[in-house]
Amino acid sequence: MAVEPGIISLLTKGCVESLPDGGLEKKLEEAAGSGRQLRVKLGVDPTAPDIHLGHTVVLSKLRQFQDQGHRAVLIIGDYTARIGDPSGVSKTRPQLSAGAIEANAQTYQEQAWKVLDQDPSRLEVRRNSEWLAPMRLEDIFKLMSASTVARILERDDFANRFNENRAISMLETLYPLLQGYDSVAIDADIELGGTDQKFNMLMGRVVQEYYGKPRQVVLTNEILPGTDGVDRMSKSVGNYIGVDEPADEIFGKVMSIPDTAMITYYRLLTSRTVEEIESIEHGLSDGSLHPRDQKAALARELVARFHDETAAATAENHFNELFRDKRLTVDAALVECRLEPGDDENGFAYLPKLLERWFGLTRSEARRRIRQGGVSIADRQVLSEKISITGLAESTIKVGKSVKFHGIIKSAG
Repeated sequence: MAVEPGIISLLTKGCVESLPDGGLEKKLEEAAGSGRQLRVKLGVDPTAPDIHLGHTVVLSKLRQFQDQGHRAVLIIGDYTARIGDPSGVSKTRPQLSAGAIEANAQTYQEQAWKVLDQDPSRLEVRRNSEWLAPMRLEDIFKLMSASTVARILERDDFANRFNENRAISMLETLYPLLQGYDSVAIDADIELGGTDQKFNMLMGRVVQEYYGKPRQVVLTNEILPGTDGVDRMSKSVGNYIGVDEPADEIFGKVMSIPDTAMITYYRLLTSRTVEEIESIEHGLSDGSLHPRDQKAALARELVARFHDETAAATAENHFNELFRDKRLTVDAALVECRLEPGDDENGFAYLPKLLERWFGLTRSEARRRIRQGGVSIADRQVLSEKISITGLAESTIKVGKSVKFHGIIKSAG
């Protein structure tokens, strides 16, 4: 049974590759003809406690398959998290305790509900300790026979580390095989993941074939850049927007992304059609649409998605009071940044508190900018959250490497 082209377009929107070529269409046609739900796999290792917008890209793709009547299989990698996925890292990850993994797993699952349909007929949540923990040594031998050392070392992460004489643990070389075995255990028809997961997901096809199972289709999803518009969104880098953050913080962080990253955010985080996004991109290019207005629309949509419409409207009003109405923007003259008597704590001031009052930054955002060297006073980089009050008056303060905010510090009174 033929599948509508619009469905293929929807399910591949934001995807980089669909492997093998034509495989997705074939799976969908077979499912439509038999009335069978496809089992669409997404595995997440709970190595950190929170989900950010970068995680929601692939979760949203999983939701699209649910909306088409298929079954999402969310695998919480409580067992593989003990190893740590080597994808995209240049050294062996530290191992987490069982308690930390379990706490993270609970948070992941709760936050994933903000995106996924929880209907039991369309969602299955599994932990890979179900099938990995009972494995005997002979089972591990069989699994390891599915591939070769040469094939494992083909992946860029391992090849680079091997060539540079950096350590690769034996556990890490086992990781792609264990992830592949997850696909065997749950009979995956399709596996979703970021482009950094391509090797692991293709290994799933190898392992499935070795165990006599039909091979899954692999969909790699584009990776969302962080608020800096450069590096991938990551809590360790500090360029993330958490799904559980307050509405004001989400709105403000979205408004801080570079204009160049806006279309990527629209494409990966919203339900806008390809045509709508192309129209926005064209309008920004020819000047008929203002970047600030389109970014505000994006921020409203994302806040409404993870909070509600009322919170989105309130967050926008708050942002406008701080920035548009007071003109605390990059195209404004220097802003007067007045110290107050309560700022002096034994000769020092808490800089994140000042940046919150002067420029409307959240304290977490202020701390991130300080850590990244993005704050300077009197043209000297500030790396401490506590700064001496002495000699601050009449100094210039700049925030952001491209000077997103700037002002002149005035004494109290």
